[in-house]
Amino acid sequence: MSPELISILVLVVVFVIATTRSVNMGALAFAAAFGVGTLVADLDADGIFAGFPGDLFVVLVGVTYLFAIARANGTTDWLVHAAVRLVRGRVALIPWVMFALTGALTAIGAVSPAAVAIVAPIALSFATRYSISPLLMGTMVVHGAQAGGFSPISIYGSIVNGIVERENLPGSEVGLFLASLVANLLIAAVLFALLGGRKLWARGAVTPENGGVLGTGGTGGTEATGSGTGAGTGPGAGTGTGAGAGTGGTAPAAVAVRPDQETGGTEGTGVRLTPARIATLAALVALVVAVLGFDLDAGLTAVTLAVVLSTAWPDDSRRAVGEIAWSTVLLICGVLTYVGVLEEMGTITWAGEGVGGIGVPLLAAVLLCYIGAIVSAFASSVGIMGALIPLAVPFLAQGEIGAVGMIAALAVSATVVDVSPFSTNGALVLAAAPDVDRERFFRQLMIYGGIVVAAVPALAWLVLVVPGFG
Repeated sequence: MSPELISILVLVVVFVIATTRSVNMGALAFAAAFGVGTLVADLDADGIFAGFPGDLFVVLVGVTYLFAIARANGTTDWLVHAAVRLVRGRVALIPWVMFALTGALTAIGAVSPAAVAIVAPIALSFATRYSISPLLMGTMVVHGAQAGGFSPISIYGSIVNGIVERENLPGSEVGLFLASLVANLLIAAVLFALLGGRKLWARGAVTPENGGVLGTGGTGGTEATGSGTGAGTGPGAGTGTGAGAGTGGTAPAAVAVRPDQETGGTEGTGVRLTPARIATLAALVALVVAVLGFDLDAGLTAVTLAVVLSTAWPDDSRRAVGEIAWSTVLLICGVLTYVGVLEEMGTITWAGEGVGGIGVPLLAAVLLCYIGAIVSAFASSVGIMGALIPLAVPFLAQGEIGAVGMIAALAVSATVVDVSPFSTNGALVLAAAPDVDRERFFRQLMIYGGIVVAAVPALAWLVLVVPGFG
Protein backbone atom coordinates (compact mmCIF):
# COMPACT_ATOMS: atom_id res chain seq x y z
CA MET A 1 0.00 0.00 0.00
CA SER A 2 1.38 3.39 -1.01
CA PRO A 3 2.19 6.02 1.65
CA GLU A 4 -0.32 8.40 0.05
CA LEU A 5 -3.16 5.88 0.35
CA ILE A 6 -2.22 5.11 3.95
CA SER A 7 -2.39 8.81 4.84
CA ILE A 8 -5.88 9.10 3.33
CA LEU A 9 -7.12 6.00 5.18
CA VAL A 10 -5.76 7.39 8.46
CA LEU A 11 -7.71 10.60 7.86
CA VAL A 12 -10.89 8.53 7.43
CA VAL A 13 -10.15 6.71 10.71
CA VAL A 14 -9.74 10.07 12.48
CA PHE A 15 -13.19 11.12 11.29
CA VAL A 16 -14.78 7.85 12.37
CA ILE A 17 -13.26 7.89 15.87
CA ALA A 18 -14.10 11.55 16.42
CA THR A 19 -17.74 11.12 15.45
CA THR A 20 -18.35 7.82 17.27
CA ARG A 21 -16.30 8.36 20.45
CA SER A 22 -16.78 12.13 20.98
CA VAL A 23 -13.03 12.73 21.06
CA ASN A 24 -11.80 16.14 19.95
CA MET A 25 -10.92 15.69 16.29
CA GLY A 26 -8.07 18.15 16.55
CA ALA A 27 -6.33 16.09 19.22
CA LEU A 28 -6.79 12.96 17.10
CA ALA A 29 -5.41 14.78 14.07
CA PHE A 30 -2.31 15.89 15.98
CA ALA A 31 -1.70 12.25 16.99
CA ALA A 32 -2.27 11.13 13.39
CA ALA A 33 0.11 13.79 12.09
CA PHE A 34 2.75 12.54 14.52
CA GLY A 35 2.22 8.88 13.62
CA VAL A 36 1.93 9.24 9.84
CA GLY A 37 4.58 11.95 9.65
CA THR A 38 7.10 9.92 11.65
CA LEU A 39 6.39 6.35 10.54
CA VAL A 40 5.18 6.81 6.95
CA ALA A 41 6.54 10.13 5.67
CA ASP A 42 9.84 10.04 7.59
CA LEU A 43 9.33 13.61 8.84
CA ASP A 44 10.90 15.02 11.97
CA ALA A 45 9.07 17.30 14.39
CA ASP A 46 9.97 20.40 12.38
CA GLY A 47 8.50 18.85 9.25
CA ILE A 48 5.27 17.99 11.06
CA PHE A 49 4.94 21.42 12.67
CA ALA A 50 5.53 23.06 9.29
CA GLY A 51 1.84 22.43 8.62
CA PHE A 52 0.66 24.03 11.85
CA PRO A 53 -1.57 27.02 10.87
CA GLY A 54 0.03 29.65 13.08
CA ASP A 55 -1.69 32.51 11.28
CA LEU A 56 -5.13 30.90 11.66
CA PHE A 57 -4.41 30.16 15.34
CA VAL A 58 -3.75 33.85 15.98
CA VAL A 59 -6.83 34.89 13.97
CA LEU A 60 -9.11 32.54 15.91
CA VAL A 61 -7.70 33.56 19.28
CA GLY A 62 -7.43 37.28 18.52
CA VAL A 63 -10.84 37.78 16.98
CA THR A 64 -12.73 35.70 19.56
CA TYR A 65 -10.84 37.52 22.34
CA LEU A 66 -11.77 40.93 20.97
CA PHE A 67 -15.44 40.03 20.51
CA ALA A 68 -15.58 38.35 23.93
CA ILE A 69 -14.69 41.76 25.33
CA ALA A 70 -17.36 43.33 23.12
CA ARG A 71 -19.94 40.92 24.52
CA ALA A 72 -18.80 41.48 28.10
CA ASN A 73 -19.18 45.26 27.98
CA GLY A 74 -22.43 45.22 25.99
CA THR A 75 -21.11 46.50 22.66
CA THR A 76 -22.65 43.62 20.74
CA ASP A 77 -25.99 44.36 22.43
CA TRP A 78 -25.77 47.93 21.14
CA LEU A 79 -24.94 46.71 17.63
CA VAL A 80 -27.88 44.31 17.69
CA HIS A 81 -30.24 47.12 18.63
CA ALA A 82 -28.76 49.31 15.90
CA ALA A 83 -29.30 46.54 13.34
CA VAL A 84 -32.94 46.16 14.37
CA ARG A 85 -33.49 49.89 14.00
CA LEU A 86 -31.74 49.87 10.62
CA VAL A 87 -34.25 47.42 9.14
CA ARG A 88 -37.19 48.97 11.08
CA GLY A 89 -37.55 45.88 13.25
CA ARG A 90 -37.80 43.40 10.36
CA VAL A 91 -35.65 40.59 11.76
CA ALA A 92 -36.03 38.59 8.53
CA LEU A 93 -33.90 41.16 6.70
CA ILE A 94 -30.91 40.85 9.04
CA PRO A 95 -29.45 37.65 7.50
CA TRP A 96 -29.51 39.38 4.10
CA VAL A 97 -27.90 42.49 5.56
CA MET A 98 -25.06 40.31 6.87
CA PHE A 99 -24.81 38.52 3.50
CA ALA A 100 -24.54 41.83 1.65
CA LEU A 101 -22.09 43.31 4.15
CA THR A 102 -19.57 40.47 3.94
CA GLY A 103 -20.00 40.36 0.17
CA ALA A 104 -19.24 44.07 -0.12
CA LEU A 105 -16.14 43.72 2.08
CA THR A 106 -14.65 40.90 0.01
CA ALA A 107 -15.61 42.53 -3.30
CA ILE A 108 -13.63 45.67 -2.44
CA GLY A 109 -10.54 43.76 -1.40
CA ALA A 110 -10.96 42.08 1.98
CA VAL A 111 -9.66 38.55 2.32
CA SER A 112 -12.67 36.31 2.91
CA PRO A 113 -11.62 35.15 6.41
CA ALA A 114 -11.02 38.78 7.44
CA ALA A 115 -14.54 39.79 6.36
CA VAL A 116 -16.06 36.80 8.14
CA ALA A 117 -14.01 37.51 11.25
CA ILE A 118 -15.41 41.05 11.35
CA VAL A 119 -19.08 40.26 10.63
CA ALA A 120 -19.69 36.78 12.08
CA PRO A 121 -19.55 37.67 15.80
CA ILE A 122 -22.07 40.49 15.32
CA ALA A 123 -24.34 38.36 13.15
CA LEU A 124 -24.34 35.40 15.52
CA SER A 125 -24.91 37.58 18.57
CA PHE A 126 -27.97 38.92 16.79
CA ALA A 127 -29.08 35.36 15.96
CA THR A 128 -28.86 34.35 19.61
CA ARG A 129 -30.80 37.38 20.81
CA TYR A 130 -33.65 36.99 18.33
CA SER A 131 -33.93 33.21 18.02
CA ILE A 132 -32.62 33.01 14.47
CA SER A 133 -30.97 29.73 13.54
CA PRO A 134 -27.22 30.14 14.08
CA LEU A 135 -26.69 27.79 11.14
CA LEU A 136 -28.71 30.15 8.91
CA MET A 137 -26.90 33.25 10.12
CA GLY A 138 -23.43 31.72 10.00
CA THR A 139 -23.82 30.25 6.52
CA MET A 140 -25.32 33.51 5.19
CA VAL A 141 -22.19 35.31 6.38
CA VAL A 142 -19.84 32.80 4.74
CA HIS A 143 -21.76 32.60 1.47
CA GLY A 144 -21.95 36.38 1.41
CA ALA A 145 -18.18 36.55 1.69
CA GLN A 146 -17.78 34.11 -1.20
CA ALA A 147 -20.42 35.92 -3.29
CA GLY A 148 -18.16 38.95 -3.54
CA GLY A 149 -14.92 37.00 -3.34
CA PHE A 150 -14.10 36.91 -7.06
CA SER A 151 -14.68 40.48 -8.13
CA PRO A 152 -11.93 41.76 -10.44
CA ILE A 153 -10.43 43.83 -7.59
CA SER A 154 -10.82 41.19 -4.88
CA ILE A 155 -7.99 39.11 -3.44
CA TYR A 156 -9.34 35.77 -4.70
CA GLY A 157 -10.24 37.21 -8.10
CA SER A 158 -6.82 38.77 -8.56
CA ILE A 159 -5.03 35.55 -7.61
CA VAL A 160 -7.09 33.26 -9.84
CA ASN A 161 -7.01 35.65 -12.80
CA GLY A 162 -3.25 35.92 -12.34
CA ILE A 163 -2.87 32.12 -12.44
CA VAL A 164 -5.01 31.95 -15.58
CA GLU A 165 -2.87 34.60 -17.25
CA ARG A 166 0.37 32.91 -16.20
CA GLU A 167 -0.82 29.57 -17.63
CA ASN A 168 -1.80 31.31 -20.90
CA LEU A 169 -5.43 30.22 -20.58
CA PRO A 170 -8.41 32.21 -21.86
CA GLY A 171 -10.27 33.87 -18.99
CA SER A 172 -13.14 36.16 -18.12
CA GLU A 173 -12.86 38.28 -14.97
CA VAL A 174 -16.54 39.27 -15.07
CA GLY A 175 -17.64 35.71 -15.81
CA LEU A 176 -15.68 34.39 -12.83
CA PHE A 177 -17.19 37.02 -10.54
CA LEU A 178 -20.77 36.42 -11.71
CA ALA A 179 -20.43 32.64 -11.42
CA SER A 180 -19.47 32.89 -7.75
CA LEU A 181 -22.00 35.64 -7.03
CA VAL A 182 -24.96 33.79 -8.56
CA ALA A 183 -23.99 30.42 -7.06
CA ASN A 184 -23.74 31.79 -3.53
CA LEU A 185 -26.84 33.94 -3.89
CA LEU A 186 -28.91 30.92 -4.96
CA ILE A 187 -27.54 28.81 -2.11
CA ALA A 188 -28.32 31.61 0.36
CA ALA A 189 -31.90 31.83 -0.92
CA VAL A 190 -32.38 28.08 -0.46
CA LEU A 191 -30.90 28.21 3.04
CA PHE A 192 -33.12 31.14 3.99
CA ALA A 193 -36.21 29.22 2.87
CA LEU A 194 -35.23 25.96 4.60
CA LEU A 195 -33.80 27.27 7.88
CA GLY A 196 -36.64 29.44 9.11
CA GLY A 197 -36.69 32.44 6.79
CA ARG A 198 -40.39 32.17 6.09
CA LYS A 199 -41.16 32.09 9.80
CA LEU A 200 -39.00 35.17 10.28
CA TRP A 201 -41.13 37.01 7.72
CA ALA A 202 -44.30 35.83 9.47
CA ARG A 203 -42.95 37.09 12.78
CA GLY A 204 -43.14 40.65 11.51
CA ALA A 205 -41.35 43.53 13.19
CA VAL A 206 -39.91 43.61 16.68
CA THR A 207 -39.51 46.74 18.74
CA PRO A 208 -36.64 46.60 21.22
CA GLU A 209 -37.50 50.08 22.41
CA ASN A 210 -40.79 48.71 23.70
CA GLY A 211 -39.10 45.82 25.46
CA GLY A 212 -39.74 43.07 22.91
CA VAL A 213 -37.73 39.91 23.52
CA LEU A 214 -37.62 36.83 21.39
CA GLY A 215 -36.93 33.58 23.20
CA THR A 216 -34.66 30.84 21.98
CA GLY A 217 -37.20 28.08 22.08
CA GLY A 218 -39.57 26.80 19.43
CA THR A 219 -39.07 27.29 15.77
CA GLY A 220 -40.68 30.66 15.64
CA GLY A 221 -39.55 32.02 18.97
CA THR A 222 -41.67 33.78 21.56
CA GLU A 223 -42.14 37.48 21.86
CA ALA A 224 -43.42 38.88 25.10
CA THR A 225 -43.54 42.35 26.51
CA GLY A 226 -41.84 43.34 29.70
CA SER A 227 -45.06 43.62 31.66
CA GLY A 228 -48.64 42.58 31.31
CA THR A 229 -49.41 40.07 28.60
CA GLY A 230 -47.48 39.72 25.34
CA ALA A 231 -48.63 37.82 22.30
CA GLY A 232 -46.03 35.77 20.47
CA THR A 233 -45.86 34.78 16.85
CA GLY A 234 -44.82 31.54 15.23
CA PRO A 235 -45.31 27.94 16.36
CA GLY A 236 -43.52 28.51 19.65
CA ALA A 237 -45.52 31.58 20.58
CA GLY A 238 -47.56 31.95 23.68
CA THR A 239 -48.62 34.48 26.25
CA GLY A 240 -46.61 35.66 29.20
CA THR A 241 -46.93 37.82 32.26
CA GLY A 242 -44.52 39.63 34.52
CA ALA A 243 -40.98 40.15 33.34
CA GLY A 244 -41.35 38.68 29.88
CA ALA A 245 -41.93 35.08 30.92
CA GLY A 246 -43.90 33.14 28.35
CA THR A 247 -45.40 29.78 27.67
CA GLY A 248 -45.38 27.84 24.43
CA GLY A 249 -42.41 26.17 22.80
CA THR A 250 -39.40 26.06 25.08
CA ALA A 251 -38.64 29.74 25.32
CA PRO A 252 -36.89 30.71 28.52
CA ALA A 253 -37.64 33.62 30.73
CA ALA A 254 -36.51 37.04 29.65
CA VAL A 255 -32.96 38.21 29.80
CA ALA A 256 -32.11 40.04 33.00
CA VAL A 257 -31.69 43.79 32.84
CA ARG A 258 -28.12 44.95 33.29
CA PRO A 259 -27.43 48.06 35.36
CA ASP A 260 -26.11 49.93 32.32
CA GLN A 261 -29.32 49.44 30.37
CA GLU A 262 -32.23 51.81 30.53
CA THR A 263 -35.27 50.42 32.21
CA GLY A 264 -38.57 49.71 30.60
CA GLY A 265 -39.56 46.13 29.88
CA THR A 266 -37.10 43.30 29.67
CA GLU A 267 -34.46 44.71 27.35
CA GLY A 268 -35.22 48.27 28.23
CA THR A 269 -35.78 51.16 25.89
CA GLY A 270 -32.33 50.79 24.44
CA VAL A 271 -28.71 50.07 25.22
CA ARG A 272 -26.79 53.26 25.88
CA LEU A 273 -23.30 54.02 24.70
CA THR A 274 -20.71 54.09 27.49
CA PRO A 275 -17.02 55.04 27.22
CA ALA A 276 -16.07 51.35 27.11
CA ARG A 277 -18.55 50.65 24.32
CA ILE A 278 -17.44 53.68 22.34
CA ALA A 279 -13.84 52.53 22.63
CA THR A 280 -14.81 48.99 21.58
CA LEU A 281 -16.69 50.29 18.55
CA ALA A 282 -13.62 52.35 17.66
CA ALA A 283 -11.51 49.19 18.02
CA LEU A 284 -13.80 47.28 15.64
CA VAL A 285 -13.59 50.10 13.10
CA ALA A 286 -9.82 50.13 13.55
CA LEU A 287 -9.75 46.38 12.87
CA VAL A 288 -11.61 46.88 9.58
CA VAL A 289 -9.38 49.78 8.52
CA ALA A 290 -6.19 47.96 9.48
CA VAL A 291 -7.12 44.79 7.60
CA LEU A 292 -8.66 46.37 4.51
CA GLY A 293 -6.75 49.64 4.26
CA PHE A 294 -3.29 48.67 5.41
CA ASP A 295 -3.27 44.89 4.80
CA LEU A 296 -2.35 44.16 8.43
CA ASP A 297 -2.86 40.70 9.89
CA ALA A 298 -6.38 40.35 11.31
CA GLY A 299 -5.31 38.12 14.21
CA LEU A 300 -2.39 40.21 15.43
CA THR A 301 -4.42 43.41 15.05
CA ALA A 302 -7.34 41.95 17.00
CA VAL A 303 -5.07 40.74 19.82
CA THR A 304 -3.45 44.18 20.06
CA LEU A 305 -6.79 45.98 20.20
CA ALA A 306 -8.10 43.49 22.77
CA VAL A 307 -5.07 44.09 25.00
CA VAL A 308 -5.58 47.86 24.82
CA LEU A 309 -9.25 47.49 25.84
CA SER A 310 -8.34 45.03 28.60
CA THR A 311 -5.80 47.44 30.02
CA ALA A 312 -8.24 50.33 30.03
CA TRP A 313 -11.26 48.37 31.38
CA PRO A 314 -9.93 45.29 33.20
CA ASP A 315 -13.25 44.51 34.90
CA ASP A 316 -15.05 44.07 31.58
CA SER A 317 -12.23 42.00 30.15
CA ARG A 318 -11.35 39.73 33.05
CA ARG A 319 -13.40 36.76 31.80
CA ALA A 320 -12.76 37.32 28.09
CA VAL A 321 -9.70 35.06 27.84
CA GLY A 322 -11.73 32.17 29.25
CA GLU A 323 -14.38 32.73 26.57
CA ILE A 324 -11.94 32.20 23.70
CA ALA A 325 -13.12 29.10 21.85
CA TRP A 326 -10.13 26.96 22.82
CA SER A 327 -11.75 23.63 21.87
CA THR A 328 -12.42 25.01 18.41
CA VAL A 329 -8.84 26.27 18.16
CA LEU A 330 -7.54 22.78 19.02
CA LEU A 331 -9.86 21.13 16.53
CA ILE A 332 -9.05 23.36 13.58
CA CYS A 333 -5.30 23.57 14.18
CA GLY A 334 -5.00 19.81 14.63
CA VAL A 335 -6.84 18.94 11.43
CA LEU A 336 -4.93 21.51 9.36
CA THR A 337 -1.62 20.28 10.76
CA TYR A 338 -2.48 16.80 9.47
CA VAL A 339 -3.45 18.26 6.08
CA GLY A 340 -0.04 19.94 6.08
CA VAL A 341 1.58 16.52 6.53
CA LEU A 342 -0.46 15.25 3.57
CA GLU A 343 0.82 18.12 1.45
CA GLU A 344 4.39 17.59 2.64
CA MET A 345 4.36 13.90 1.67
CA GLY A 346 2.75 14.64 -1.70
CA THR A 347 -0.67 13.09 -1.14
CA ILE A 348 -2.53 16.10 -2.57
CA THR A 349 -0.37 16.22 -5.71
CA TRP A 350 -0.61 12.43 -6.09
CA ALA A 351 -4.42 12.56 -6.11
CA GLY A 352 -4.53 15.51 -8.50
CA GLU A 353 -2.12 13.96 -11.01
CA GLY A 354 -4.05 10.71 -10.94
CA VAL A 355 -7.21 12.52 -11.96
CA GLY A 356 -5.46 14.71 -14.53
CA GLY A 357 -4.20 11.60 -16.34
CA ILE A 358 -7.71 10.32 -17.10
CA GLY A 359 -8.36 10.21 -20.84
CA VAL A 360 -11.99 11.48 -20.67
CA PRO A 361 -11.88 15.30 -20.29
CA LEU A 362 -15.39 15.75 -18.88
CA LEU A 363 -14.82 13.03 -16.29
CA ALA A 364 -11.45 14.53 -15.34
CA ALA A 365 -13.11 17.93 -15.01
CA VAL A 366 -15.77 16.77 -12.55
CA LEU A 367 -13.20 14.81 -10.53
CA LEU A 368 -10.96 17.88 -10.29
CA CYS A 369 -13.94 19.90 -9.05
CA TYR A 370 -14.59 17.29 -6.36
CA ILE A 371 -10.93 17.13 -5.33
CA GLY A 372 -10.91 20.93 -5.06
CA ALA A 373 -14.05 20.88 -2.91
CA ILE A 374 -12.96 18.05 -0.61
CA VAL A 375 -9.45 19.33 0.00
CA SER A 376 -10.56 22.96 0.29
CA ALA A 377 -12.97 21.97 3.05
CA PHE A 378 -9.84 21.34 5.15
CA ALA A 379 -7.25 23.66 3.65
CA SER A 380 -6.62 26.94 1.84
CA SER A 381 -9.11 27.50 -0.98
CA VAL A 382 -6.74 29.70 -2.96
CA GLY A 383 -3.89 27.28 -2.40
CA ILE A 384 -5.94 24.41 -3.80
CA MET A 385 -6.98 26.44 -6.84
CA GLY A 386 -3.36 27.34 -7.39
CA ALA A 387 -2.55 23.62 -7.53
CA LEU A 388 -5.58 22.41 -9.51
CA ILE A 389 -5.67 25.01 -12.30
CA PRO A 390 -2.17 24.00 -13.56
CA LEU A 391 -3.22 20.33 -13.34
CA ALA A 392 -6.17 21.13 -15.63
CA VAL A 393 -3.96 22.76 -18.29
CA PRO A 394 -3.18 19.54 -20.29
CA PHE A 395 -6.77 18.64 -21.11
CA LEU A 396 -7.85 22.30 -21.39
CA ALA A 397 -5.22 22.64 -24.10
CA GLN A 398 -6.99 19.91 -26.08
CA GLY A 399 -9.89 22.30 -26.64
CA GLU A 400 -12.62 19.84 -25.60
CA ILE A 401 -13.27 21.70 -22.32
CA GLY A 402 -14.02 25.43 -22.18
CA ALA A 403 -11.36 27.11 -20.06
CA VAL A 404 -13.60 29.92 -18.77
CA GLY A 405 -16.29 27.52 -17.54
CA MET A 406 -13.72 25.12 -16.06
CA ILE A 407 -11.92 27.83 -14.11
CA ALA A 408 -15.23 29.20 -12.81
CA ALA A 409 -16.37 25.71 -11.79
CA LEU A 410 -13.11 25.09 -9.93
CA ALA A 411 -13.36 28.46 -8.20
CA VAL A 412 -16.95 27.88 -7.07
CA SER A 413 -16.26 24.28 -5.99
CA ALA A 414 -13.17 25.21 -3.98
CA THR A 415 -14.69 28.20 -2.14
CA VAL A 416 -18.36 27.45 -1.56
CA VAL A 417 -17.29 24.64 0.80
CA ASP A 418 -15.73 27.17 3.17
CA VAL A 419 -18.81 26.66 5.36
CA SER A 420 -17.03 23.52 6.59
CA PRO A 421 -16.03 23.90 10.27
CA PHE A 422 -12.53 22.79 9.26
CA SER A 423 -12.03 25.71 6.89
CA THR A 424 -11.01 29.16 8.10
CA ASN A 425 -14.43 30.73 7.53
CA GLY A 426 -16.36 27.86 9.07
CA ALA A 427 -14.00 27.83 12.04
CA LEU A 428 -14.56 31.55 12.60
CA VAL A 429 -18.33 31.09 12.52
CA LEU A 430 -18.10 28.19 14.96
CA ALA A 431 -15.87 30.16 17.31
CA ALA A 432 -18.00 33.31 17.12
CA ALA A 433 -21.34 31.75 18.07
CA PRO A 434 -22.25 32.75 21.66
CA ASP A 435 -24.42 30.68 23.99
CA VAL A 436 -24.77 27.65 21.72
CA ASP A 437 -24.07 23.96 22.11
CA ARG A 438 -20.78 24.01 20.21
CA GLU A 439 -20.68 20.26 19.61
CA ARG A 440 -24.16 20.37 18.11
CA PHE A 441 -23.33 23.45 16.05
CA PHE A 442 -20.12 21.79 14.88
CA ARG A 443 -22.09 18.73 13.72
CA GLN A 444 -24.58 20.96 11.90
CA LEU A 445 -21.80 22.78 10.06
CA MET A 446 -20.07 19.49 9.26
CA ILE A 447 -23.27 17.93 7.88
CA TYR A 448 -24.10 21.03 5.86
CA GLY A 449 -20.51 21.22 4.61
CA GLY A 450 -20.75 17.57 3.56
CA ILE A 451 -23.94 18.29 1.59
CA VAL A 452 -22.25 21.21 -0.15
CA VAL A 453 -19.18 19.11 -0.98
CA ALA A 454 -21.41 16.36 -2.42
CA ALA A 455 -23.76 18.55 -4.45
CA VAL A 456 -22.12 21.79 -5.57
CA PRO A 457 -19.16 20.46 -7.63
CA ALA A 458 -21.53 18.34 -9.73
CA LEU A 459 -23.90 21.26 -10.25
CA ALA A 460 -21.04 23.64 -11.08
CA TRP A 461 -19.67 21.10 -13.57
CA LEU A 462 -23.11 20.62 -15.15
CA VAL A 463 -23.85 24.34 -15.48
CA LEU A 464 -20.39 25.74 -16.26
CA VAL A 465 -18.29 22.96 -17.81
CA VAL A 466 -20.63 20.76 -19.82
CA PRO A 467 -21.94 23.64 -22.01
CA GLY A 468 -18.33 24.45 -22.92
CA PHE A 469 -18.12 28.12 -21.90
CA GLY A 470 -14.90 29.73 -23.10
